[in-house]
Amino acid sequence: MSRITELRVNGRVERIDAEGERSLLSVLRDDLDLTGCKYGCGEGQCGACTVLLDGRPARSCITSIGGVGQREVATIESLEHDGHLHPLQEAFLKMDAMQCGYCTSGMILSAYALLRDNHNPSEGQIIRHMNGNICRCGTYQRIIAAIQEAAKAGPEAK
Repeated sequence: MSRITELRVNGRVERIDAEGERSLLSVLRDDLDLTGCKYGCGEGQCGACTVLLDGRPARSCITSIGGVGQREVATIESLEHDGHLHPLQEAFLKMDAMQCGYCTSGMILSAYALLRDNHNPSEGQIIRHMNGNICRCGTYQRIIAAIQEAAKAGPEAK
């Protein structure tokens, strides 16, 4: 694969110099210092590395940088605006939906995509959508409560 020289991340075009086979996760963390997404399993199974590609959740540990093309990458860092947390981030804090926090950015980005498509998901819909995002601390009930809380915020949560 060829060298990749730019990447659309969080609304900006970032200049990079990366082999196309490198993982998106590696480029985000090591080259662009966007460390919100985490390395978990390295197999796309745990969700710690979740980012949004054109608004859809994607596992950055198994996504090659060469496969991203001109798609827009959004990381957890994109949700904060002017020093204010996104309503989903606020809800995760309010509902104490994190313990160690390792899975949190992936959980929030997956939930963001859900709430964008479904403004008032049922508990079952939340569970189905979030399936594959693993919280090793087991805060699932609080994560569900946080997503439900953020849904109450209306359009700003999407």
